[in-house]
Amino acid sequence: MAENNFRALQSANKGKTYFLLASMGVLTWFVAYAAMTYFGVGTASTMVPMAVGFALIGVWGSYYGSDKLVLTLTGAKLITREDAPELFNVIEEVVIASGLPMPKVAIVEDSAPNAFATGRNPEHALIAFTTRILEVMDRDELQGVIAHEMSHVANRDTLVSAVAATTAGAIAILSDMLMRMMWFGGGRDRDRSGGNPILLVFSLLILILAPIAAILLKSAISRKRESLADATAVAFTRNPAGLRSALEVLERDSTVVRQKSNSIAHIWIESPLDAKAVSKMFATHPPIAERIAVLKAMESLN
Repeated sequence: MAENNFRALQSANKGKTYFLLASMGVLTWFVAYAAMTYFGVGTASTMVPMAVGFALIGVWGSYYGSDKLVLTLTGAKLITREDAPELFNVIEEVVIASGLPMPKVAIVEDSAPNAFATGRNPEHALIAFTTRILEVMDRDELQGVIAHEMSHVANRDTLVSAVAATTAGAIAILSDMLMRMMWFGGGRDRDRSGGNPILLVFSLLILILAPIAAILLKSAISRKRESLADATAVAFTRNPAGLRSALEVLERDSTVVRQKSNSIAHIWIESPLDAKAVSKMFATHPPIAERIAVLKAMESLN
């Protein structure tokens, strides 16, 4: 019964992720349509591929070398079994349960309890822990954190994030270029819209609002993937209490990791920037209290 509930939650979450990714695709189409309406097919056919190209180069270059990039940005240092034998034992337990390859392991010298995983595929995965999280969590809690991070690897969340970031980046770049052209009066095709002021205003609104909508969709996808990682972690360990207790430790500790870059905030198990978000709609993680409540509900099913 519990297994069926976990699988149903995972399936529903994946479905919502695909819907959100499709919504980003639709949003991209609207921006392209706005470009054609306001500037004409000629301008749009040049600007749209250019924006997508810029986004692909930036995001997918980072995606391919994500493990090395994150090591540099966080100051994490790779370690071996000899450095932390007990930690490696717990990781190997989750590796066996998940069927995933053994990831590289790293430590971040930081006073905030936190952890992250990255890597373009399971064969290039990296899981990292702050020194503080290893000090304050017991074995079951640490196992829950490891299972959560390994779930990101199993669910290919680095790839999903790259797709979402590419789409959002392309929308932002395209909207910015077209808005600059609009202000300077470049390339406008008045005949394309037949001088229809409603279409022109509609196109202008799309160009202004699309980047904000793209950020909201990207954040929503990230939140769904975090919830999916929690559910997948429970499927790996069969112990929702371990991850629930780990999140309670994080909830009680208000210390924030020193490396608070916007580009990698979403990869931590607790985002260092969500507390500053104007609205939880812009947050990359669901509120910890909500995640704890879901895990408690899972405990009652066992």
